[in-house]
Amino acid sequence: MFSPSSKSRLTDHDLGRFPGETLFDRLARAVCRAGCLPRKELYETWEVARRIRRRLRGGRIVDVGGGHGLLAHTLLLLDDTSSSAIVADPNIPPSARTLHAAIVADWPRLDGRIAFATTSIDALEVTSGDLVVSIHACGSLTDRVIARAAEARARIAVLPCCHDAATCDAGPAAGWLDDDVAIDVTRAVRLEGRGYHVHTLLIPRSITPKNRLLVAEPRGEG
Repeated sequence: MFSPSSKSRLTDHDLGRFPGETLFDRLARAVCRAGCLPRKELYETWEVARRIRRRLRGGRIVDVGGGHGLLAHTLLLLDDTSSSAIVADPNIPPSARTLHAAIVADWPRLDGRIAFATTSIDALEVTSGDLVVSIHACGSLTDRVIARAAEARARIAVLPCCHDAATCDAGPAAGWLDDDVAIDVTRAVRLEGRGYHVHTLLIPRSITPKNRLLVAEPRGEG
């Protein structure tokens, strides 16, 4: 059974599982050749990126806590009208360069368009034209990502995880809902109150139980 939630690394041995010429299969083969990412990260990133691009096009990609930067690369591949991307993470893994090289080998147009910055969201300059994204920004980091993006009136897409009622606001619905749901509902409601149009989406639970995707854009601008 080839589970999309597996944390096993994709390697050259998995190339035959992706024989097609769809964008997903081509990207998956590049990930296999890089040999540094778990299977779950490929499927999770693809499902998040597709849903983001159905609603938000263009803009510089700001991938917060982006690690290897697969989300930034995928968003550029899905919409070439985004000129560039920055992957911001205090701990960028050395193999991020390996993945970048494997993807650029197949899509040379991405060469020079993706930068890696060893920094946190707090030190990052964000503008209104940016698309700020993050997959599994743990606990209150998701709130910092949302706050920083909202200050700049940038567009936002986050897939939260590690909900912690001690550091994240569960709001008035905490008595009715599980903490993790209450926290995400509070995030969505507050963004609406700040003048954002919010889309609450799901990626397949077969990939991850932390599957709630929040996508938001300033009203009147999307």
